Amino acid sequence: MSIKDIIKSSVLGDFANNSLSMKTVILLLIVAAILGMYIFFVYRFVTVSAFYSKTFNISLMLMCIITTAIIITIQSSVVISLGMVGALSIVRFRTAVKEPLDLVFAFWAISIGIITGAGLPGLAIAVSAIVTVVTVLFMYMPEQRKSMILNINGKSDVECVEIFTVIKKFDKHYVTKSRNITGDGTNILLEVHLEDCEALIKELRSIEGIYGISLIAHKGEMNY
Repeated sequence: MSIKDIIKSSVLGDFANNSLSMKTVILLLIVAAILGMYIFFVYRFVTVSAFYSKTFNISLMLMCIITTAIIITIQSSVVISLGMVGALSIVRFRTAVKEPLDLVFAFWAISIGIITGAGLPGLAIAVSAIVTVVTVLFMYMPEQRKSMILNINGKSDVECVEIFTVIKKFDKHYVTKSRNITGDGTNILLEVHLEDCEALIKELRSIEGIYGISLIAHKGEMNY
């Protein structure tokens, strides 16, 4: 027997040993469906984005099942696996991800599909449990200084130096996003991290020439 025949026999033998019964395949697909639904509810629970997309969430659930089916199919035949790789290599996904967390959930769904399709449902369940605990723990960890957008409108002759001095008392690391001064008035847009929003607004109101102050929470809710 030549070396070529030995390699061919070894490769094909490995795939033959990994063949799964129909009962096992159905069981793995059911586990993938249950974990996909679990990811669906976890994503819906932890998301705080105003751009929540139900269709994206449904796609996470379907992604688990489809990935599991692909991995099971790849294990059945080396020819099918090579054909699958060639087919998937020409597929391009152009859907924009609005939040980094969405990308993490998509990778989570794909990983669960791969693990389940490889015949390790116990590991898939353990990974899902750990990811859920870590996600919930850090998503709801309180922030001492929340990121906010501060919009100040005033007269054209308002003292900008005085405004920045007041803001620096509450946040030394503020960022000026824009500053427009026209004949009609002055507009200043800043990104600030505050602990006491009410105190800042009171001091800004005491500055002569300011007639409008808007404070917008960048994420979550703003508490006074």
